[in-house]
Amino acid sequence: MERKQGEVDHLELELDRPIPLTDKERVMIQDSWAKVYQNCEDVGVAILIRLFVNFPSSKQYFSQFKHIEDTRELEQSSQLRKHAHRIMNAINTLVENLDNSEKMASVLKLVGKAHALRHNVDPVYFKILSGVILEVLGEEFPEDVTPAVGSAWTKLLATLCCSLKAVYEEVGWTPQSASTG
Repeated sequence: MERKQGEVDHLELELDRPIPLTDKERVMIQDSWAKVYQNCEDVGVAILIRLFVNFPSSKQYFSQFKHIEDTRELEQSSQLRKHAHRIMNAINTLVENLDNSEKMASVLKLVGKAHALRHNVDPVYFKILSGVILEVLGEEFPEDVTPAVGSAWTKLLATLCCSLKAVYEEVGWTPQSASTG
């Protein structure tokens, strides 16, 4: 389907200009996350595996397992499991602090600086990862991540992406400074 001039993809718009969460949306996110976080390790691994399978270029930032092609071998990687756990814990901290913008900003600043300066990750991968998170949560937890809950998660992830993009700009990250290996 062709787009008319001026028409913008809904998710793209939300990722570029996030809309604040309502109290109801915060509760929906926290309630659904409580179920997801009970399976923290498995869900985190599923998210990373999906990311690497659907977006193989994302593996370039992981020297420990970027050459592993077999998904079963990837699933068993202690390094992958460790990173999945870090991702899930960071999301957990953010979800627990949806009412505390200072704490959220602090966490996002740490994550953004590390990924921009230490790991040199292109910030587009945060948008990609957000889409993968939405897919996996919707598929793995269909009773908890209803369309309304998914919409709330989309708004949250858009806010996170925007905040991370701002951190990248603050530290002076540019695409030209990105490495490919």
